[in-house]
Parts: sequence; C-alpha cells; structure tokens
Amino acid sequence: MKYGFTAAGELLWSRLAQQIERHPKRVTALVAALLLGGGGGAFAVASIAPDAADLPVRQITEQIPTPSLQAQVEALDVHQFNLFRSDTVRATDSIDTLMQRLGLSDPTAAAFLRNDPLVRISLLGRTGRQVSAEATDDHRLLRLTARWAPDDSNTFQRLVFEKTPQGRYTSRIETGQLSASSKLAGGTIRSSLFAATDDAGIPDQVATQLAEIFSGDIDFHRSLRKDDRFSVVYETLEADGEPLRTGRVLSAEFINAGKTYQAMWFQEPGQKGGYYTLDGNSLRRAFLTSPVEFSRVTSGFKMRFHPILQTWRAHLGTDYAAPVGTAVRSVGDGVVDFAGVQNGYGNVVIVKHRNNQTTVYAHLSRISVVRGQTISQGQNLGAVGATGWATGPHLHFEFRVNGVHQDPMTIARQSESIPVSTAARPAFNRLASAMRIQLSAAASVQQASAD
Repeated sequence: MKYGFTAAGELLWSRLAQQIERHPKRVTALVAALLLGGGGGAFAVASIAPDAADLPVRQITEQIPTPSLQAQVEALDVHQFNLFRSDTVRATDSIDTLMQRLGLSDPTAAAFLRNDPLVRISLLGRTGRQVSAEATDDHRLLRLTARWAPDDSNTFQRLVFEKTPQGRYTSRIETGQLSASSKLAGGTIRSSLFAATDDAGIPDQVATQLAEIFSGDIDFHRSLRKDDRFSVVYETLEADGEPLRTGRVLSAEFINAGKTYQAMWFQEPGQKGGYYTLDGNSLRRAFLTSPVEFSRVTSGFKMRFHPILQTWRAHLGTDYAAPVGTAVRSVGDGVVDFAGVQNGYGNVVIVKHRNNQTTVYAHLSRISVVRGQTISQGQNLGAVGATGWATGPHLHFEFRVNGVHQDPMTIARQSESIPVSTAARPAFNRLASAMRIQLSAAASVQQASAD
C-alpha cells in the first residue's frame, strides 16, 4: 500500500516547515488533520499568533495635577443633606417641647407653628398622633407631617406643614387611604389576658376583641388557667407605610383548660359579617357571658354571706367589681322593661328578651336608656355605680327565665348559633383553609419567642 499527501496537505506541510525554520522557538498553535489513502484528504489548522514576549513595549509617563484641598473643602461646605425624625404627640406638648423631641432648632418655624390654626387644632392637646419632621443638616424645619384616623373608616387625616422654595410656610389637611396588612402573634397566660398580650406586644384592642370573640365559650373573668395559650392573626392599618391603628382580628385560637377554640371573621355577600368556628358555626350567641368588659367577678351565682343584712342567703346573680363609670352593656337583644330606682337595686335597668327571658342590671351610677326602648346586644345601658344596697362600686347582674333566676354563664353557653349558609360554604371553606395555615404560623411564632 502506498501512502502520500494530497495537494492541499503538501501545501500545508510546506508552510509549516517555513514557520518552524524562521521561528524554531515560537510555534503558538498547530493543528493538522490528514486523510490518508485514495488521493483524498482533509485538514484544519489553528491560527498562529506572535508571542507576547516578542512584542515591543513602550513606557508613557504623564503628570496628573492634584485637586486643590481648599476646593474640596468648599465643595463639602456646599453639599447639604436632610434629617428625618418621628415621634408621638403628647397631651401636654407645646410647640417648643415637640420641636425639641424632634431635634429641631428653628425659632422662625416655631413662631409660624404657634400661630398656625391647623397645627394648633391638630397637634396641641392631642395624644398618640404620629408626627414626623424633615429638617436641614443644621436642624431647620423643612416639612412637618402628622397622621391620625378620626373614625373607624378606611381613611386617615394628614397634616402637612412645609416651607416653600420661596421661604414661606404653608399648612394643609389631606385625606389618605389606609392600607391593611396582617400580623401574627401569640401568647401564654401567666396571670391575665392583658398581661399576656402585653408580654407579646399585642395591642389592647386585640385583647378586647379576643375576649369578645370567645365570650360565648370562655368566661374570661373566672375560667382562665395558667399556661392557657392563644394565637391570633389581626389587621394593622397603615398610613404612608407607618402603622396607625389596629384593625379587626381575622382569626384566632384559644386553648383554655386543654380545650381548643378557633374562630375567624367571615362575611356572606349582602349580610353582616361575624365570627365563625372553622367548621362553619357562628360564634355569635343569643347572649353574652358578661355585661361588662374585663372586670373581676367578686361574687358568683351561689349562697353567700350578705354584707349588709349580715346573714347567709342565696345570691341570685353575679357581681362584677369595676370603677364607677364603667360602661354596662346589654347581653342580648330585647326591650327595656324598666329603667329607674328600685329598692335595694338602686338605679336599675331590666331588659326583656324573647322566650320570657329577662336580665337585670343593678346599682348603676347612670342610666342611658328609657322604658320601651329597643336594645341590641352589646348596647350601652348605663354605668357601674354603688347605688342601693351596695358596699362599693360594682354591677349586680341577674338572668331570669319565666321569673326564675338562672346562672347567666350557663344560659350564655347554651344559646344557639347559626351556621354558614349552603351558598356561602365553598368560599368559607377556602378562607378557613387559609386561616388554619396562618394560625399554625402564629403558633410557631409564639413557640419560637418562648424558646
């Protein structure tokens, strides 16, 4: 067999030989492919580039002037930056004390603030309103903003006091839209519900809502136990990105004496919203367990030694110790059957409910309803006092069925609830599924904080 190169292969070999002969120490790349036999062939060669060490080197020297130090100092003097600070208005604040806490030192702006009617109305004598200031680096006021929510709507008011480019001060009141976000929290009972929510950084408004939501199942005056636990998901309403007030509790779980209670907010289309168990039963009962919010029960439905008559006799109601003036509410819907003074009851309101059920609210310092008035559950009837046969301020509360005294706690727990309608059940189940996940996350947050 005879071997040989094709014409193309011979040309390649010739060129490579020339490169090797001229630069025996420099061959940057060589790739060749030859196909032997039959007079045919193919090849591929990488490009050959010069060695970088053989390239000429040229050195260039150039003087660079150094900027004047004085010019740099002058540039820093011209540069300005703004300062921002926030605080909360106090009832005792004056313009001077508020400006001092905000780190402002601007007599001219202070004079304008004192004489501005919108500032005086919106800030002075107010409590808890959030205020923020924008100032120059030498603490002169550029802009002052205060925010507050005047009611339970989804809007807030914004006071803006600012300095114009022309050096004048202007003020105005604007209306903004609150934005809602959810917050998860949880706690463990050591002594009281409020102490537990304080430890967990939960607002008092949320604690109050928790007690209201589960009031048909848990007596928060007498039934709380140490190591009871709760988890809650609630709204925070924000103005310009800052929390302004607490909104509604969206879902909650309370473990009382080893038994778990769950609730979530749900509103059927065209109907009033309310709280339901996660399997769809309404938590709104015909009667609340308590006619006052968070007061200590001093005497329950039992035999007791009468402090005035000095004898043992049946106590046919429940006494709630509370300061004079504490609001008293109706435990259920009904009509005022009596409102006035009655023997040892002092100032008393009697409300007649359906099915021959009657509730009595005695020793009031003030009566806020009249006979024949229609009453809704939770509506204010008057205020705690010490009128009649009372040794101190408290509310004496009775529940009667066909004229016979009953334990109000038992009646409240036995009152009926209404389930979610069939039409709303699919939407309810979807929301309930999401709320279970959120409550589980809230419980995890509580466990992590405890660890």
